[in-house]
Amino acid sequence: MSEDCTHDCGSCGKSCEQRDLRVKLREGSSVKKVIGIVSGKGGVGKSLVTSLLACKVAKDGFRTAILDADITGPSIPESFGVGLTRAEGDGQSLNPVTTDSGIQLMSMNFLLENENDPVIWRGPVIAGAVKQFWTDVNWKDVDFMFVDMPPGTGDVPLTVFQSLPVDGIIVVSSPQQLVRVIVEKAVKMAEMMNIPILGLVENMSYVKCPDCGKAITVFGKSNIEKIAEAFKLPVLAKIPMEEATSAAVDAGDVESLNVDYLDKASETIEKLLK
Repeated sequence: MSEDCTHDCGSCGKSCEQRDLRVKLREGSSVKKVIGIVSGKGGVGKSLVTSLLACKVAKDGFRTAILDADITGPSIPESFGVGLTRAEGDGQSLNPVTTDSGIQLMSMNFLLENENDPVIWRGPVIAGAVKQFWTDVNWKDVDFMFVDMPPGTGDVPLTVFQSLPVDGIIVVSSPQQLVRVIVEKAVKMAEMMNIPILGLVENMSYVKCPDCGKAITVFGKSNIEKIAEAFKLPVLAKIPMEEATSAAVDAGDVESLNVDYLDKASETIEKLLK
């Protein structure tokens, strides 16, 4: 950056690759580590992975929060059974909605008059809302904040990567061959923006036979190991399709789940504070 930089980018023709675009938390807020949950396409289970990881890390004794950056398709509130809750504030700031286990949440659904109202906004407005979830919310002593990203490599992921102090991301995949190319796009975007990639999580990896316990690969042979090898990344979890998980999420009771397949992922995240 030039020594005579005025920080007014509109008046400057110079390239400022090292310019810090991160926005500050509201005074009094505290977030120690920020973890992004991303993928190159929708429907692979980013929100499920976000919810399960936040619950797992909270059960391990850490204070957790979720910033729902999927402005036009938020699903985090329903998973925690707080879909009809409205965020309260004083006109200057908002308080996050707190779940039964103490997880702090902020989602667009908390600001709508009706939870089924569509958010019909253009990209820059959506990106601005995501930044306001960081700057205008009273986040209270958060150890780990999980950011549930919308799919793709567009405005919102770019805004999060540039504006928030992201300490690492987890890339979510599913076994289908088609997903491989999409996941690689998300990985390459993170690498281009110098965002640390903690590892990969494969959702809908298999179904356990209720009789013999054998893993049945409904969507075919997994490609996650090949992707991990190509980018020298660890596979942090393979999440099965389970009726109990679906039922708990649909009932807004994701906090009741106790699963062991996210142990490696949670350990990797928690090491960031140790």
